[in-house]
Amino acid sequence: MPEPRLRSAQKKILDYREGLMGVSAVPGSGKTWTLSRLAAQLILASDLAPDQEVLVVTFSNSAADNFSLRIGELLQEYGLLPDVGYRVRTLHGLANDIIRERPDLVGLSEEFSIIDEKEASLVLDSAIAIAEEAFPQHFEQYLDPSLSERKRAELLKGALPALIRNLATAYIRTAKDELLNVALLEEMFAANPAADKSLQYLQKVFQAYQASLAYRGAVDFDDLICYAHSCLAADPSLVSLLQYRWPFILEDEAQDSSKLQESILRKLVGKQGNWVRVGDPNQAIYESFTTADPNLLKRFVNHPATRQQTLPQSGRSAREILELANELNRWACESHENPAINDALAPPYILPTDADDPQPNPEGIVPVTDLVMQRFTPEQELNYVVKQAKAWLEKYPNQNLAVLAFYNDRVAEFSDAFRKQGVPVAEGLLSLPQNTRLSAGAIANLLISLFHPGNSKALANAYAVVHRRDSTEKSERNQAAIQLLRDCPDLEEYLYPLGARDYLVQLKEQGQVAETLQDLIEFKDLITRWHLARQLPLDQLVLTLSQDLSLDHYETATIYQLASLLCELSRAHPEWTPLDINQELIQIAKNRRRFVAFSENESGYDPNNHLGAVTVATIHKSKGLEWDKVFLTSVNDYDFPSGSDTEIYQAERYFLEDSRNLEAELLDKLRKLIAFSKNQAIHETDPAYEHRQQIARERLRLLYVGITRAKRSITLTWNTGKLRRSWPAKALEHLNSFLENQDA
Repeated sequence: MPEPRLRSAQKKILDYREGLMGVSAVPGSGKTWTLSRLAAQLILASDLAPDQEVLVVTFSNSAADNFSLRIGELLQEYGLLPDVGYRVRTLHGLANDIIRERPDLVGLSEEFSIIDEKEASLVLDSAIAIAEEAFPQHFEQYLDPSLSERKRAELLKGALPALIRNLATAYIRTAKDELLNVALLEEMFAANPAADKSLQYLQKVFQAYQASLAYRGAVDFDDLICYAHSCLAADPSLVSLLQYRWPFILEDEAQDSSKLQESILRKLVGKQGNWVRVGDPNQAIYESFTTADPNLLKRFVNHPATRQQTLPQSGRSAREILELANELNRWACESHENPAINDALAPPYILPTDADDPQPNPEGIVPVTDLVMQRFTPEQELNYVVKQAKAWLEKYPNQNLAVLAFYNDRVAEFSDAFRKQGVPVAEGLLSLPQNTRLSAGAIANLLISLFHPGNSKALANAYAVVHRRDSTEKSERNQAAIQLLRDCPDLEEYLYPLGARDYLVQLKEQGQVAETLQDLIEFKDLITRWHLARQLPLDQLVLTLSQDLSLDHYETATIYQLASLLCELSRAHPEWTPLDINQELIQIAKNRRRFVAFSENESGYDPNNHLGAVTVATIHKSKGLEWDKVFLTSVNDYDFPSGSDTEIYQAERYFLEDSRNLEAELLDKLRKLIAFSKNQAIHETDPAYEHRQQIARERLRLLYVGITRAKRSITLTWNTGKLRRSWPAKALEHLNSFLENQDA
C-alpha cells in the first residue's frame, strides 16, 4: 500500500494487530481516514479466510457509505476487488444482519419488515389514541390551574399532545433498552398495583404500539437493537458463527453507543477478540434523543486490558479557533461554577498540525473568533446574522458558510430570511426540504380559506398559492388581484352574488383592468368548485385540491404523503375538527413537526458543493462537517444552560403545575418499578435536578462541536429568547473574557 505522510499518532494506531484498542480522537483529526486505512491494512496483512470479513461499525448511513468508498479505493490500489473482505454497517444495519440469520429466535418471520420514522410516528399516534380511550384526559390533571381558558384550549390541541408523544417515545425506548417487552412490564404492573397511573397510561401506549407492529409483521429501529441482542443471548452457536465471520471489529463514533449496542459488540468480540473503538466523548451530543452513554467509551478506554491511543492533532481549523475550543474544554473541567458537570468535557486538547503536515491549519480570516455580546431579541439576532452572512458571501464567494441554531423552527426562520434576501440556501441538512414545507404550507392555506369562507385574507392567500408558479410578468398582475380580494368587504358578493350585489360587477364599473377581472372570475370558479368538495374526508379533499395545482413530481409525492398523514390523524383523533388537523400541516410548514418526505437532497451533503451559498442547520446535524465560516447562534442560558436552578429549562414545562419536568419524573418512576421488580436497591434522587445536569453537560459538548465546525472564522451571538428572559450562556461570557484578556 502506498505509504502516505503519517502523523506519529496515526502510525501508532496503524501498528495495531490484535486485542483491544481505544482511540480518543479530537475533532478534525482524520479518524475516518485512519480507521479506513487500518481496515484495509488488516484485510491485506491478516490471514482472513474467504468467508471472513473485517467489520466496520459506524453511526450513520452517510458515514457507512464514506467508509465503504475509502476502504474500497485503498484496496483497489493493490489490485483487489472492492467490497471483498470487509463489511461496513451502521449499528442498526448490523442488528438487522444478526436478526436475519435467525429471526425465529425472537418470534419473527423471515419476511419481517422495518418501519421508517414516518410510519412509526403514525403508529404511535394511533396507540396514544387507544390509551386515551382507556385513560381519558389523564394528563390534563398536570396543567397549571391558573391557565386561562383560551390558553388551556390552545395547549390541549398542541403542546400537551406533543408532550404525551415525547413521554410515550421515552417510555418505549427505555423499556426496549432494558430488554423489557410488553408482557414482562405487565407482570411488573400486576405485582405492583399501586404503580403510577401515568405509567399505566404509557404502558397502554406501549402495548398498542407493539400490537400494531406485530399486526404489520414489522419492527422499529429500537426493536432491531433489542432483538439482535436477544438472538445472540439465545443461541451460542450463532455467536460463534459471527465471531468467526468477523475476527476484527472496528467501531467509529463509539461515544454514541448505548449500553445495549455495546453489549452486542462485546458478544461478537468475545473474551479474546479484536476490537478497536474510536470516538470522542467530547462530541457526545445525542443523550437527550437516544439511549447513548459516552461514559461507556470512557470506561473502555481506561480499562487495564485496553491499549490507549489518541489522535490529538487537527488541521481543520485556524489556530485561534482551536484555542477557543480548548479554552472551553479547560474551563469546563477546571473552573465551571457547577462542579456537577466538570466531567462534561475532558482532555485531550486539540493540537495544531506540524509545519510539514499534509493538512496544515488554515490561516484565519479576521475576525477569526468574533463573540458578539450585544443584547439581541430573536428577531434582531436573525437580521444581524443574515446581514453579516450575506456580506461575507459577497466578499468571499468561493467559500462555504453555515448558520447553526438549536431548534428546527429557528433553522426554518433563518432559511426563509436568507431566501427573502436572495441568498442561495443549501438544503442538504434541513430537517424538512423547502419544497416539503412549501407544499404543506400551500395546502394548509387552501384549507383555511375553504373552512373560513368569509375570511378575505385567507382567500387572498389561497389565490397566491394557486398562482405561485406564474411568470414574473403575471406575478405583478396577480398582486392587484390579491389586493382586491383583501379589500373585498363581503366575500359572498364575490363568490355567490345575488342581483346587484356583485363584487365583480362593481369592479368593472370602477374601471378595473379586464385581465385582472378575468383572473378573478377564473379563481372564483375554482374556489366555488372546491367548496362543493368540502364534505369529502380531509385526505381526499387534499388530493382533490392538488389536482388543480401546478406541481412537480417531488411535490406530488409529498402531498400524497401529507394526505396519508391527515387520514391517520383523523382516525387517531376523531374528536379533532378539520382545522385542528390542519394545524399539523402548519407545524410541518414551520419545520416544527417531524415528517419524512421526498427530497432532491437524498444523495447526501458536501459543504464543498455549496460554495457561495449558506447552509442553515441545527448544531446536531453539523457534526462531522466543516465550513470556512460559521455563525453559531442563540448561545444563551436557555439553549446552553449551566445546570443552575435559576435558569429556565425546556423540559420544565411552563404550562404544567409548578413547571415540573414530567418526563424526568416518569422515567425515574419507571426505573424504580423495574428495580423493585428485580429486588434491586433503589437510589433516591431528584430526577429534575439530575436531568438539568445531564442537559447542561450535553449542551457544553454541543457548543464545543459547534465551535469546531469552523475552519477560518466563527461568530457567536446570543438572544433574549421568546420570553425576553434569557441571558448570555455562562460559557459565552467566559470565552469573551478569555479573548478580552488575550487582547489586553
